[in-house]
Amino acid sequence: MSPTAGTRPDPSQLVDLDELHAAYHRPPTGPVSFGTSGHRGTSLKGTFTEAHVLAISEAIARHRSEQGITGPLFVARDTHALSEPAFHTAISVFSAHGIDVRIDAENGYTPTPALSHAILTHPGSDGIVLTPSHNPPEDGGYKYNPPSGGPAGTDITKQVEAVANELLEDAGSIATADAQTTPHDYVSAYVDDLANVIDLDAIREANVHIGAHPLGGASVAYFKAIAERHKLNLEVVSDEVDPTFRFVPLDHDGKIRMDCSSPYVMSGLIEYRDRFDVAVACDPDADRHGIVTPTSGLMNPNHYLAVAIHYLFGGARDWGQDVGIGKTLVSSTMIDLVARDLGRRLVEVPVGFKWFVDGLIDGTLGFGGEESAGASFLRKDGSPWSTDKDGILLALLAAEITAKTGKDPGAYYEELTARHGAPAYKRVDSPIDAERKQKLLELEPDDITATTLAGDEITAVLTKAPGNDAPIGGVKVVTDSGWFAARPSGTEDIYKLYAESLKGEEHLHQIIDEAREILG
Repeated sequence: MSPTAGTRPDPSQLVDLDELHAAYHRPPTGPVSFGTSGHRGTSLKGTFTEAHVLAISEAIARHRSEQGITGPLFVARDTHALSEPAFHTAISVFSAHGIDVRIDAENGYTPTPALSHAILTHPGSDGIVLTPSHNPPEDGGYKYNPPSGGPAGTDITKQVEAVANELLEDAGSIATADAQTTPHDYVSAYVDDLANVIDLDAIREANVHIGAHPLGGASVAYFKAIAERHKLNLEVVSDEVDPTFRFVPLDHDGKIRMDCSSPYVMSGLIEYRDRFDVAVACDPDADRHGIVTPTSGLMNPNHYLAVAIHYLFGGARDWGQDVGIGKTLVSSTMIDLVARDLGRRLVEVPVGFKWFVDGLIDGTLGFGGEESAGASFLRKDGSPWSTDKDGILLALLAAEITAKTGKDPGAYYEELTARHGAPAYKRVDSPIDAERKQKLLELEPDDITATTLAGDEITAVLTKAPGNDAPIGGVKVVTDSGWFAARPSGTEDIYKLYAESLKGEEHLHQIIDEAREILG
C-alpha cells in the first residue's frame, strides 16, 4: 500500500505527453499480444507503437475480408493520450482497404458500450475501440469487436495476433491512405434508445438525485446528454478531460489508474455519498461502473452485481424462467446464493466478458457480470442491448433500483446479507515475474497437493470453468466454506489472488495466507 493512495498525483508523476507521442513513432520492442480484452502496452516501452497499430489494423482488415464482413466498421476511442494517434493510424489503414469507417459525428470520444450498441443495431458490421480501459495514462490499447458486438473470442484474437506479428517487422510497408470516414451519431443512437433497457420514467418521477463522475473518460458527453434528453436529476460532478488524468486520485500502489472500483481512486466521489441519492462513475472507455450510496459508500462490485441480479430477476424484468445468469468464477458466492434462491440457472465462466456474448445474443443469459465491475443485461423485451460491458447502463440501473424500491443499492445489499449471510471477499494484486506467470498459467489440478484450506477439506481444484469447460488461465481451489483463485494479469506484470470466506474476515485472511503457501 502506497502512503500516497487516495491523494492527487504530484506533477512529477504525470506522464510527459510529448515524450509519449514521440515514442509512439519509434520501432516496437515487443510483439502484438491480445490478453483478456485486446492488446495493451505503452510507447515508452515500445509495446504500443504506430507499428503495432498498423499491423493489428491490417490483420483486422484481412480478417474482415476472409469472413465476408462487408458492413460498416465502427471506430471508437477513449481519452487516453495514445488513443488519439492510434485512432488516426488505424483509420488510415482501413481507408486504404476502402472500408466504410464510421466515427463519432462530433469527432468526440466513444464508450465501448456505445460501440457495441452500434454494431448490434447494424447487422453485418463490426468495430474497434482504442482504449487500455482503466490502465495508467501512459498506456494504449486496441480491442476488436466482431459482428456479435462483444469482445472477440480467442479463436479470432489468436488469428489476428498471429497475422499482426508476421506484419510487425515490416509494418512500414502496410498501405495507408487519407482518412475516408462517415459520421455516426453514437450519442443519440445510444442515449435515445435507453428507455428500452432502463425504466427512465421511474427515475424521473422519483426525482432520484444522481451524481455522475466520468473520471475524465469517454462518458462525459453521454451523461450530459442523458440528463438533458431524459430530464433526469443527474449532475455531472466533473467534466474535465485531460490525458494526464491529473485530477484522478492515486490507486493503492501510488499509480494513476482510473479504476472506478478502487476506494482510493474513488475517494473524491465517496465524499459526495450524502449529497446524492446515488453517485456513479465510469472508467475511461465506460465499460466499468462504480456505485456510491449513502448507505454503504463505494459498493464492492460483487455486492452490486448481486443486487442487480436479484432486482432484475426478482420481478423487475419479465425474461422467462429459462433465462440464466452469467458470472465469472472469481465473482462472489453471494451471486450463487441469489441465483439459487431465485431458482435461476447459473453459468460460471473464466474471466473475460467474451464468454457471455453468445448467451446475451441468443437470450439464454439475461445478465453477465464480472467481479471487476463490468456487466451488461438484456433489453426489457429480452433482446440484446450491449454484448460488451456497459458502465453507463449499470450506473443508471442503480438509479432505477433506488426509484423503484425506495432504497439505495447499499441498503438493498444489506437485506440480501440478512437473508443469505455476508461473505467476506478480497482481491490482492502482487508482482510476478515471467517464469512464475507461465507456471501459474500451466497449472493442472494434480499440481495442487494440499488437501485442506483454512481448516476445511478441499472439495474441488479447477483449472477449467464449470459453466463452459474453458481454461481459466490459473487455478481455483474450493471448500464448503470458501475458496481462492489465482491468475496472472493479461496486461500487467502482476498476478491476482481472489479469495472469499463464508465464515468472516479472520477466516478470509487465513485462506489468503494459505493460498500463498500453496501457490509457492
